Amino acid sequence: MAIGAVDGQGTSATVTDGDEAISAVYGFQIDLNTSFTGEDSLDISIDAGSTQASLGELDLNSTTDTLTVDGVAYTFPLGEKTTVFVGDNMDGSTLYSTACVYGGITNTLDDCGNVESAMAGGQGTAAGASFDIGNGFTAAIGYTGSGSDTNGLLTKEGTDVFGGQLTYTADSYGASVTYASVETVTAANDNTALAGNDVTYWGLNGYWTPSEAGSMPSVSVGYEMGDPELANAKDTSTFFVGLQWDEVGPGTFGAALGTTGHIADDAIDYYMYEAFYSYPVNDGMTITPVVYVKEALAADETGVMVKTSFSF
Repeated sequence: MAIGAVDGQGTSATVTDGDEAISAVYGFQIDLNTSFTGEDSLDISIDAGSTQASLGELDLNSTTDTLTVDGVAYTFPLGEKTTVFVGDNMDGSTLYSTACVYGGITNTLDDCGNVESAMAGGQGTAAGASFDIGNGFTAAIGYTGSGSDTNGLLTKEGTDVFGGQLTYTADSYGASVTYASVETVTAANDNTALAGNDVTYWGLNGYWTPSEAGSMPSVSVGYEMGDPELANAKDTSTFFVGLQWDEVGPGTFGAALGTTGHIADDAIDYYMYEAFYSYPVNDGMTITPVVYVKEALAADETGVMVKTSFSF
């Protein structure tokens, strides 16, 4: 459950009426897990929730109070070093291990700058595999397809995303390189022909953690580049930096900054800043206040929210 208010929220030309109005929302999720062999896993997620646009940065479930199957996945080993999954309404990057230790709260900054190459969104059919290379190296590949019944998967008319990731993990640091090819189409001027609108993304992530928790913050950074193939389209980029202290009193304190999304070359950069403190009241309940500032053309957004999570 969450409660909060946002000041300055609006579009690029206007600011929404009712700024600073206090809103309250909830999100509910049941995860069902079972295994047939002891090594595989069938996972089903059932969600419900209400939301307000003003609290959208919390990325809670929004199903208009209706229970909805949010994802189905089956994961199984293939040999000793390979794991495979197939699913529906899942991320193709389900088996990725992006090098980031920042536990972000807001929707804009919780992906550590790996915005597009991580294939987040979970819309459509997904499949992937991960490989334990050894000596700290792991690799993964993934696919997400959101073709309709008429368009189908792996067709010119549908949307297909292919990607891969290489990760290195050591005792106190890690790094990852992520690639994604997003293949979509747009209607031409006559609304009949289809034109390719493919974009290639490269994401770079890294983190460092101190040897003693609480003395120094962990540092997570991310940078992503987008290269569209459409004629006259400009390259884009986004970045992220996050600091997190895991033992500040009984809880965790974090702060981060980054762009509000992919910014085209020569365009105005808009940034977002956030800070949160996550406090575990007991084993099943955590309270997390968060404050953020999100720059925009019309007016900067300032949000103050408190999220309370229950898990059992």
